[in-house]
Amino acid sequence: MNEKKRIAVVPGDGIGQEVIPLAVSVMDVTEVPLEFTYFDWGADRYLKDGTTIPADGFTMLAREFDAIFVGALGDPRVPSNVHAKEILLGMRFKMDLYANVRPVKLLDESLCPLKNATPSDVDFVVIRENTEGVYMDMGGTFKRDTLDEVATQEDMNTRKGVERVIRFAFEYARVNGRKKVLMADKSNVMTYAGGLWQRVFKQVAQEFPEIQRQHMYVDALCLQMVREPRSLDVIVTNNMFGDIITDLAAALQGGLGMAASGNIHPGRTSMFEPVHGSAPPIAGKDIANPMGAILTGAMMLSHLGLAAEAKKIEAAVLEAVQQKKTTQDVGGSLGTKGCAEWIRKKVGE
Repeated sequence: MNEKKRIAVVPGDGIGQEVIPLAVSVMDVTEVPLEFTYFDWGADRYLKDGTTIPADGFTMLAREFDAIFVGALGDPRVPSNVHAKEILLGMRFKMDLYANVRPVKLLDESLCPLKNATPSDVDFVVIRENTEGVYMDMGGTFKRDTLDEVATQEDMNTRKGVERVIRFAFEYARVNGRKKVLMADKSNVMTYAGGLWQRVFKQVAQEFPEIQRQHMYVDALCLQMVREPRSLDVIVTNNMFGDIITDLAAALQGGLGMAASGNIHPGRTSMFEPVHGSAPPIAGKDIANPMGAILTGAMMLSHLGLAAEAKKIEAAVLEAVQQKKTTQDVGGSLGTKGCAEWIRKKVGE
């Protein structure tokens, strides 16, 4: 029998509080021992007692859990979104979850806005560096609120950070039978940071002779994602560009409500979160799409070595899409709970 997997659950804010428990209910019907522990970190807790995350929170997560399942964070009652920053970015940075992995897989052609696109046309993976770049919050302002104001934002790239995420991308391609790794940058303008990425990419690629090496400027890549997504396989890029292109990629697979992601450090406790935001205007209305959260749960199970269970969940989501047992945003007529319940029953058969 498989060893019990311990999973920390942080539903977060807005629709996260709806879809995350439903995704947990889907995972719960698989025939593997899973232990879920809920944490109330989010806007409600922050507004109640000022807590974003306890002092030993990240250490505790790394010590006591095999994975972390997180919902969207963000609430208009906290205009600064300080809680979201400290919880979500805190996990990524302080737990050193340096590889953000976002599968881009079209389940059914009805979901894709591209004319005549089929599932075989949209099937690639974006690997985004997750702990450096402009997200380091390095910079400042001078002569603020005057006509002479100057604002700077530093893009920090270390040799260690760049090399490990590029190597992660090549190893991901090798393990998953992918044939190409494409590195996207803007090295024709960002010559120093781009130069580092270019040099390291060429050096690491030599360790993987069976994997084809490609390069595109990020603006050209955006064009290619729309014009010929079939040509893409594994994409690796920096934090900012990865953040941008994955939203475009999500549109190719049916929208943010269908998109899953993982924040990974091999060999350590990693965190998984659906791509969509907290969407306060639709929270509590039973209309949010739960499939991104459910697919994120499947991605987490696969990461934990439970590939068969993950595939069963993915197959159930595919059938829900094909039979229109979905929420309205992807062509169905069910509510959030109804869609998740249909998938849960299918997984439990």
